[in-house]
Amino acid sequence: MQQSIPTRSEADPRFTWAITDMYESDEAWREELLRMRGLSEKLASYQGRLCESAAALLEYLRLVDDVDRGAGKLVSYAFRRTDEDTRNPVYQEMSAQAQNYLVELRKATAFFTPELLAVSDETYESFFREEEGLEHYRLALTRVRRKKDHTLSGECEALLAAAGQLGQAPEDIFSLLNDADMTYPDAVDSEGKSHPVTHGTYISLLMSPDRALRESAFRSLYGVYGQFRNSSSAILSAQMKQLQFFADARRYPSALHAALDETEAPVEIYHNLIQAVHENLPVMHRYVRLRKRLLGVDKLHYYDLYTPIVADEDMKVTFEEGKELARKALAPMGEDYLRILEEGFSNRWIDVYENQGKRSGAYSAGVFGVHPFVLLNYTDTLDDVFTLVHEMGHALHSYLSNRTQTVTYADYVIFVAEVASTCNEALLMQYLLGQTKEPRRRAYLINHFLEQFRGTLYRQTMFAEFELWCSEQTKKGEALTAEALCEKYAELNRLYYGEDIEPDPEIALEWARIPHFYYNFYVYQYATGFACAIALSQRILREGKPAVDDYIRFLSGGCSADPVTLLRGAGVDIASPAPVSDALRLFDQLIGEMEELTAE
Repeated sequence: MQQSIPTRSEADPRFTWAITDMYESDEAWREELLRMRGLSEKLASYQGRLCESAAALLEYLRLVDDVDRGAGKLVSYAFRRTDEDTRNPVYQEMSAQAQNYLVELRKATAFFTPELLAVSDETYESFFREEEGLEHYRLALTRVRRKKDHTLSGECEALLAAAGQLGQAPEDIFSLLNDADMTYPDAVDSEGKSHPVTHGTYISLLMSPDRALRESAFRSLYGVYGQFRNSSSAILSAQMKQLQFFADARRYPSALHAALDETEAPVEIYHNLIQAVHENLPVMHRYVRLRKRLLGVDKLHYYDLYTPIVADEDMKVTFEEGKELARKALAPMGEDYLRILEEGFSNRWIDVYENQGKRSGAYSAGVFGVHPFVLLNYTDTLDDVFTLVHEMGHALHSYLSNRTQTVTYADYVIFVAEVASTCNEALLMQYLLGQTKEPRRRAYLINHFLEQFRGTLYRQTMFAEFELWCSEQTKKGEALTAEALCEKYAELNRLYYGEDIEPDPEIALEWARIPHFYYNFYVYQYATGFACAIALSQRILREGKPAVDDYIRFLSGGCSADPVTLLRGAGVDIASPAPVSDALRLFDQLIGEMEELTAE
């Protein structure tokens, strides 16, 4: 773990991503931006004549593919550069230019959907007979035509496209406030030593066995969020209002319907998830009681939730050791998967360590025609190894889809994205558990697995329920004040964690630091993805090559089918409650084993 946080210029290049694999220089990027703007103008020239013939439609669609290939790289470069140091004004400007370009592109192509929908079914079908090349685009075109009830006139579509930049504003403002402007007082441990509190160090501080340090970090972080609570509520309120505006404009029953329709996911999956988790809240409360007993505290606090509950079994894992664990754990995925994984490790797909101003958290960003780019803030913990295999799961999903599909169908929807990442985490845990029978170490690992259930299935579902409540309040015209948001968030924490944890007032502010509330009903997919991943990983370990082959086909599927169909092909039916219920039964069983291993 790095003892001090370097500037970006001081970062060791070996542990930074190979950003020049996209463009050799910022100037090359600016030249490409000019070229891409020219292609946008060319797209716009098809307005009014898009469907005058099958040949014109095919020309347009092939040009769209060319633009998509270039735009993905153009936007990714600007965003990745900005995330290297969010304070850098040069890259802030480039990101703004990239955002503006996307708005221009949406405006330039806003005519496409209305003109395609205006074509009669008879003419539409005749196009495929006239131009064989159109058959490749049939699924993509059908997906557009199925949204006929939610598509406006060309003029209105252009207006909505222009409003897209305003819709992006809440997330942009949150990111600048959260990543660039907010700083936190140092945390102080039980010996009086100071420790810097950043987004990158916060969770590792909460994992410390030093309770005084955990509490100090907790109060340091939320003390600052408390100072900005009204600004934070205004930003989140603006996010919910813009989502509701676009949902209303497109005649959806709710913002939830609008968001899930983009991924062809039925809203019942969202509600069923919350219901299934509610039915299993007693299991979560059992885990909280177990944690309280094993920590040996009279009162359990929220800053006690991350520290391992098995003493003296803290696992420190360097990045090199983490990569080796990943190789071993993912070996059941087969040689081709491991070869791609090694390519990512060797060719600098990953930006490893924190530097000053670097975006917090972790992610993977696929780039068609290049390779994925993975952002980490690695701090030598076991949790960081899970983050590594998680993000490389995303990366290999992108790589395989990009390798197998054309640009038309390579970009998989968010709904299936978290399956690939959490399946890797489940395989890592199964590998680690298989390597030890020693009771204390096994208990330590099981606790980490239990924390995945708590943090992914339960916590993300709680986030999903909170996000849904915010949306529903907005739809009803209720104000999302800081007081209302804190009251609801505290209420949900009591519901999910039970009566055996102290109602620390600071936890009511946690909503203010969650970037995923700006991702448009994203978080529920962590929970559903985790449930699917548990099922798929167990099938891979149980059945071997047949299960792996099905799974690799799923990873290679992009958006060549709807997500429910893709997952069924891999062997799991997320439209049923079975994956969530089965995963929560495993959670219950693991708690039982932990209770036996730690019996006094």
